Amino acid sequence: MIKYKTKEQIKTIAEGGKILSKIMDLVIEKVKPGITTGELNDYAEKLIEAAGAEGSFKNYEAAWAESVYPAALCVSVNDEVVHGIPTFDRKLEAGDIVGLDCGLKYKGLFTDMARTVAVGKISPAAKKLMSVTQEALGAGIKKVKPGNKLSDIGKAIQSVVEKNGFTVVRQLCGHGVGFAAHEDPQVPNYWPAYDTRDLTLEVGMVIAIEPMVNAGGWEVDTLDDGWTIVTADESLSAHFEHTVAVTDDGFKILTK
Repeated sequence: MIKYKTKEQIKTIAEGGKILSKIMDLVIEKVKPGITTGELNDYAEKLIEAAGAEGSFKNYEAAWAESVYPAALCVSVNDEVVHGIPTFDRKLEAGDIVGLDCGLKYKGLFTDMARTVAVGKISPAAKKLMSVTQEALGAGIKKVKPGNKLSDIGKAIQSVVEKNGFTVVRQLCGHGVGFAAHEDPQVPNYWPAYDTRDLTLEVGMVIAIEPMVNAGGWEVDTLDDGWTIVTADESLSAHFEHTVAVTDDGFKILTK
């Protein structure tokens, strides 16, 4: 069931989104060869606490996982698509790309965002993958307005991705957000999407749009930790995400 937000609630979500965006900026400044993924998470958790907020991913329970997610920041390296668990024995190396995904609870309302960044100098192929994924996110966001449909978002993202020779992950998608970290509706990054009703976008809907794009095939696997999703063919993957509100005149990005 879709849970609509009032203008005041969207204003509060945007306050939290601005805090989350700043935290993400500061964490990204720490990304360099030699730092551990655990150190990045520790820093994010300290920033979240200092902001008077809560990390919505830490201790998150999911039906597919036997244990709760142990961190506030998902750190996914190279062929890890999403949900990479940060540890103090995983050091980033020059040439890596790393997806940083974080959710925030602020004044009782939730936001979610992700960026993929380079560790030192990376290959032209990795740069293109990151650039195309970010472009695809922008294309999807531009389709957000009252009267458009979820399919408009999915088709726009898929078009950008596939014309550049990459693939869209199909087992994962965006989602509603605001009163919880994950709400209805599912927001696919391709169309037609399996078992997804093509809803019409309406004022008051808040959604997290998050293309996950692979350099190889779209198929993914889950590691033994129950959380980390990786490309099945070990190709690189990139991930960008914003929380977006449907407004009277189109859209408003709430995580910037």
